[in-house]
Parts: sequence; C-alpha cells; structure tokens
Amino acid sequence: MDPAGSALASATPAEPICGNAMLIRSVPIPTNEQPKPPRKTARKPKPAAGAVFEPLKTERLTLRPLRPGDAEALHRLVNDWEVTRTLAEIPYPYPRALADEWIASTQAELAEGAAYHLAITGKEGRKETIVGVVGLRLDAARRTGRLGYWVGRSYWKHGVATEAARRMTSWAFANLPLDLIAAEVTEGNDGSCKVLRRVGFREVGTGVRSSLTNRDEHTVIVFEATRDDIFGRPEAPAADTDSPDAKPLLLVAACALVDVDGRVLLARRPEGKKMAGLWEFPGGKLNPGETPEVALIRELKEELGIDVTAACLAPFAFASHAYEGFHLLMPLFLCRRWKGIPTGRENQTLAWVRASKLTEYEMPPADKPLIPLLRDFL
Repeated sequence: MDPAGSALASATPAEPICGNAMLIRSVPIPTNEQPKPPRKTARKPKPAAGAVFEPLKTERLTLRPLRPGDAEALHRLVNDWEVTRTLAEIPYPYPRALADEWIASTQAELAEGAAYHLAITGKEGRKETIVGVVGLRLDAARRTGRLGYWVGRSYWKHGVATEAARRMTSWAFANLPLDLIAAEVTEGNDGSCKVLRRVGFREVGTGVRSSLTNRDEHTVIVFEATRDDIFGRPEAPAADTDSPDAKPLLLVAACALVDVDGRVLLARRPEGKKMAGLWEFPGGKLNPGETPEVALIRELKEELGIDVTAACLAPFAFASHAYEGFHLLMPLFLCRRWKGIPTGRENQTLAWVRASKLTEYEMPPADKPLIPLLRDFL
C-alpha cells in the first residue's frame, strides 16, 4: 500500500424574555482549498499543526506525528523487501539517511495541513513501539485525500492496518475539508484489499503506476470511500403507505441562533455520526407527539446546554429535500435570546459565523438553500 504518496510512503447570553414569535419573511485522486476562516472569533478549526496535533487513539494503537527519534526504528521496519515490494513510492534498499529527511518533511507538511503522516505505535509492556505508518495526503482543490499505510512484517496478521486505516479515515472525514478519500493497492496485494474493504472502501477501477521500488510499471487497484461509506447514510422511519414511489418523511427542527453581533451559530457533526464533518444548524429529530418548538427546546438543552422558551423561537423558513432513502422536512427557526452559554455537549465543534461567510462552511444538501435567505435577512 502506498504511504499516501510520500517518499515513505459566543454569543452574550440573554434571559429568554420574548413576546410572541413572529413569522419572519422568508480515477484521478480527487480532494478544495480550505476557505479562509471568517474571523478570529468565528473561525473554522485549522488542521492541527505538528506540535499540537492530538494523537488518535484506538483500542490498541496510538497514531501520532513522527519524531526525529523514530528514524532508527522506522528504517529497521521499512528496509525489508517483503514490506517495500508492494509500495510503489519507497525505494529498496531504503537508505538510513532518508528516514531522517522524510520525518522532517512530514513535520513540515503536518504544520501546513498538506499531509498527515503518523506513526502507528503500540505497547510492548510499558514501552511504546512503532509498528508502521499511516498517512493521508490532501488535494485541497478537489476536497479529496489519498490514504496509505504500511506495517512492519513482525506485526502482520494482527489487524493493525485495518485498525489504523479505519481510525485515520474516520478522523479525516470528521475534521478535514474532504468529500472523498482514495487509496491504491498494488495488484496481487490481497491483504491490503481486504483491509480497505473492511474499513468501508469500494473498488472503483484500476490504473498503472511507476514504482520506485523495482523501477518498473505495475497495475494498481483503485479504492474510494465517501463520508456515507464510512459513517452510514441518514435514516428515516418506514413510509406508512402502500405506494411504491413513496419515501419515508423525516421531520427535523433546526435553529439559527443569532448573537448580538449578527453572527449565526453552526455546529460541526462529530466523528462517528452520520454526515460527520459537515456543519449544520443546531436541532434534531422530532420525537412522537412533539411540536417543532418543543423538540428544539429539548435539543438545544441537550446539545448546547442553553435554555430557550417557545416565545423566543421565530419561524423563519423551511427546507424540503429528497435524500436517497427518505424525504427531509426541516423548519428553521430564528432565536436571538436564550439563557446560558452555548457549549458543545456532544463533542461537536461550534463556530459563530457572519452571514456573509456561511457559504464557506460545507453543509448537508438540505441546509444549503437556507443560507441565501439568512444572508439577505441578516
């Protein structure tokens, strides 16, 4: 498996005292340049820099930035023909000095947010041990990443590659501006194909690549995965009708919280949830018997820890969108007064955004038509 194409491979809280709510008018590897942040107080989270990148944990492993002190162990693992023979962009023999150079380059790329090459480490007793590398290189213009990984021969057949690739892919979709992640496997490397299929990747075709390892061309199998492949698709109750063309109707209530500066609160769906990584208006599904207002009061308390009264929720617009397996109907309310300070209680990232900057945040298809309405009103 190629190691990702590298040489180795707040609003001021206010008391909810409001009048009655008023109706307000209403197979190249694809990855888009991350838009500039709106402003310091309402910015998108930047890719983590090398010095502050929070290591990614799994049940058995830690994925962390490479350090200069890792060079010796890394060289020992990768300077093995059985490891490099299916890695198109790693030379063999692998010079010891190249390990130092490559680690330095990964630190620079991590700081820039251009690529994320991480050491896969585990524990042998109390000692941290490097067992391989997993990487993701971004194509910002196309909003796509290229995944790669390798594992030292002593650690094969222990599920290390699957565990590391799954964690990297899940984190990337939830935290980076990506719509697609691609990966390539040298033809005949059945083990790596199985890894990608277990993670959720789909085989989409083949290609021909040049190899640094044996200085020859070889066939690769191309895999791709989208956010829905990894986290699953949004679901709705079964349609209560005999019509073969009917779709289930999913009722969701959303709220645009607007602060005293006219900024709107967006929440980024956290890793593990459907559509993770996309920005949305706070809210959620209606429980049986709930009105949209009651649902929003409950959801805003659960998600953000704020108290809102129905009198402070002003109906603004609604979204009607046909997804593949259901139809979404989502009323959007405006709220300018609440009690408490909005805080992400479900591991979601929050951002206060100027109306003119809302289009810079990637949102679910149903939310996008609401943005021009909000921008014109605010």
